[in-house]
Amino acid sequence: MTGAPGPGRIRVLIADDQRVVRDGLDMLVALIDGVEVVGTACDGAEAVRLAHAHRPDVVLMDLRMPGTDGIAATADLRQRLPATRVLVLTTYADEVAIVPALRAGARGKECRSPTSSSSPGGTSSSPSARLTGLRG
Repeated sequence: MTGAPGPGRIRVLIADDQRVVRDGLDMLVALIDGVEVVGTACDGAEAVRLAHAHRPDVVLMDLRMPGTDGIAATADLRQRLPATRVLVLTTYADEVAIVPALRAGARGKECRSPTSSSSPGGTSSSPSARLTGLRG
């Protein structure tokens, strides 16, 4: 995680219950020019708390976490911080997993499979382009 935001930087919060995934995403997202990681959370409740504290532009939210899951946290964030965009992270690409998150206010999904990638519009693009597309 980095310190004070630079001008025009995209501020990202990462929420995933698997530490290795959180740490890996933190490291990878921090390498994207113009993007900074402002926090990492291990469940939905912590994601909501950290989002209130750090006001990220984008939250990368795992769907299935213990306690408050990603769907409930997404709905909460959309009500309390409507300017914050949520991108769902999941290993499950089926509609049963994705549709409730989209109904809760997620702006798109990103499969954690190395062979699958999609942006909110359903087209593949770079991680930086996907994060930029979620802003504003």
